Amino acid sequence: ALTAAAGEFDALGAAALAARARAEADRTGGRPPAPRQLTGTELEVARLAAAGRTNRVIADTLFISPKTVEANLARVYRKLGVASRAELGAVMARADVEG
Repeated sequence: ALTAAAGEFDALGAAALAARARAEADRTGGRPPAPRQLTGTELEVARLAAAGRTNRVIADTLFISPKTVEANLARVYRKLGVASRAELGAVMARADVEG
């Protein structure tokens, strides 16, 4: 997210802000936010999705609707800065190792 912000700042001609965003990305290792920012339900949905479960299986497991699973995954992707289940799996695996 910080790298993307740096690109936006560059496009706007805000070189100082772009440099600051890049420095912060370097300082933090450019890693996405940790899963600790997720709600309980979001975390459970994320864990099951990262483990390869389908939305239907996640819904049945957690006694929620598939649409609720979709909504939770959308929030998880946004909060963690990921765009796919593969990226989600990598973030969740790293969190388990680091956590």
